[in-house]
Amino acid sequence: MKGSYLGEALPAYLSAHATQPDQVLRDLAVETTALHSDYAGMQIAPEQGTFMTMLVQLTGAKLAVEVGTFTGYSSICIARGLTPGGRLIACDVSEEWTSMARKYWERAGLTDRIELRLGDAVETLGALPADEEIDFAFIDADKGGYPAYYEALLPRMRPGGLIVCDNTIQGGRITDPDAGGNVPVLREFNDMVTADPRVDSVLLPVADGLTLARKR
Repeated sequence: MKGSYLGEALPAYLSAHATQPDQVLRDLAVETTALHSDYAGMQIAPEQGTFMTMLVQLTGAKLAVEVGTFTGYSSICIARGLTPGGRLIACDVSEEWTSMARKYWERAGLTDRIELRLGDAVETLGALPADEEIDFAFIDADKGGYPAYYEALLPRMRPGGLIVCDNTIQGGRITDPDAGGNVPVLREFNDMVTADPRVDSVLLPVADGLTLARKR
């Protein structure tokens, strides 16, 4: 369970005290685990999905961008929070994983709100119209790419726009100076965001950690 660094009982308690996922999201989580068991941990936690829908609603987002779609759980949560006529641009590199996402977007009635773009996300973001401001962005892709995705997004965010970055606590290992893997690069990324005068930021212990950066 994500958030296990908080102890055994607390993550389950927190998850139980959030609005629960509907049948579409529950089925998606089950199928993702069944077909992609080695990568199922890449899927966001249910309480994180509820939180993200709420964040999108609170920002009044009309245009959102997601970097890292996997099988579509987070994109459904984001798209459901958009204002009427809103649009989500979902960036990923895997046709296999996003084929499942497409199926569940259709089940959720969101195909008119989500546009999938396969390919390098930095190139995708660079090709967006310069005068089109983004209201909400979610980064959940290769961790070494976080700084590049952040820098590609931030100039395109509207003032008050929100960037949310996943996995920034790394199972509680983010404070371990000897931890390897993705910990060093994400520690540098967290420090970079905290020191960035262009944003106000906070790091929350939700699921595997969420860094929120609001453009000034």
